[in-house]
Amino acid sequence: MKEPLVLVPGLSCNAALYAQQWPALADGRPILVAEHSLDDNLPAIASRLLAAAPERFALCGLSMGGYIAFEVLRQAPERVMRLALLDTSAKPATPETNIPREQMIALAEKGAFDNVTTLLWQRLVAPARLTDEPLRLLVRQMADEVGADGFIRQQLAIMQRPDSRPLLAGASCPTLVLVGEEDVITPVAEAQEMAGLAAGRGWLKVVPGCGHLSTLEAPEAVTAELLLWLA
Repeated sequence: MKEPLVLVPGLSCNAALYAQQWPALADGRPILVAEHSLDDNLPAIASRLLAAAPERFALCGLSMGGYIAFEVLRQAPERVMRLALLDTSAKPATPETNIPREQMIALAEKGAFDNVTTLLWQRLVAPARLTDEPLRLLVRQMADEVGADGFIRQQLAIMQRPDSRPLLAGASCPTLVLVGEEDVITPVAEAQEMAGLAAGRGWLKVVPGCGHLSTLEAPEAVTAELLLWLA
């Protein structure tokens, strides 16, 4: 049997984020999708993941999933066999980056979660995909399944994230850094910085014409890159 794989979704996302990669990745390989909407801090989310995961595993996270992956690496580096960081950042939260998160939390608390998901959609995908109604409905369905309360807990966790750049520089596992060329949430420059920190044991893949939700916007390209990483 191939090494197990743990997939960590992003903010307001669930297993459907990786649905188009699943058939290829699951060929002879056990896969676990992490639960990341029940706790309001990264250490607790990572502890929950580690309690459910096999003893050693490959770890892949997109966006918030990357922040969680860093915390897993912080808690149990010996258990992570390889690391994939998709459309994410190793930088810490700051008062400036937390302002829009605080505003979205306030909207969700007032019962305006619909407004939150509408606002998020405008930044999640490449401009050419904004009129992709099936994709928008899928993103909305994932958000509805996570729910307003889960979204608030996730945002609170993200707002506490530490600087993971020293952690990444000191890690030893093979590392893939992948980013959509048109990602405005975690742009190419941040992926380049992470790839530089992982120099010698990883590589950078920039996916053309793609925004923040690379697994859904460019599924074939992302699947191909993840298979190379797992090989």
